[in-house]
Amino acid sequence: MTLLAVERIKLFSTRSPWWCTFLALALTIGFTTLFASQLENEMSLSMTQAGYQFGLMVVLVLAALSITTEYRFGTIRATFQAVPNRTAALLAKTVVVALVALIIGEVAAFGSWGVAKLLAPGADLAFATSDDWRQVAGVGLVFAIGAVLAVAVGAMLRQTAGAVALLLLWPLLVESLVGLIPKIGADVQKWMPFNAAAHFLSGTDGVGDMPFGPWGALAYFAAVAVVLWVIALIIVRRRDA
Repeated sequence: MTLLAVERIKLFSTRSPWWCTFLALALTIGFTTLFASQLENEMSLSMTQAGYQFGLMVVLVLAALSITTEYRFGTIRATFQAVPNRTAALLAKTVVVALVALIIGEVAAFGSWGVAKLLAPGADLAFATSDDWRQVAGVGLVFAIGAVLAVAVGAMLRQTAGAVALLLLWPLLVESLVGLIPKIGADVQKWMPFNAAAHFLSGTDGVGDMPFGPWGALAYFAAVAVVLWVIALIIVRRRDA
């Protein structure tokens, strides 16, 4: 619990997490506001979460900054001196960042739903099935797992610019371009982690049938994040701070 408290204090001792939180909520809910104001009664429950990717990108940046800024300013050395067990230190940081991302995701998701309900009162936005709950409440899970993945990338690269560039370009550009590879592109694209996350929330992926269902897609996304985190932990333990 002490490690978690320390990581929480370190995370919110700078302005960047506050700005990232504000931007993630503003972009996600703001996009839904624009969407709902145009479509009004044509809105569906899944449409209320159309802007989640904007918030996810900001959360990825927040998670990466939580570790890269420590390397940038050299505070990671003090952290490892105070906590020689680097596994515990990295795990505590990851848990705190993932919990923050989970909260941001849930607030953004239900905030978007609430705005859509207000702007399109005639639309059917009721939670009638478990799939309906998954499409909204699942946003927080995707944000949390994405944060774990981003911490891993930040720990491996240690540079803010490189980590942020990779985390933004991969889901926004690389996973789309993979589909252009002749013959195998469409099949490979189905296994891209952020496509799996999108499939979990929407039930569709835009690139054909996924190899597993929504919850299987979330498990796959989580498995990718855990594998990257374990690789990052091995690197952190083997090299100097």
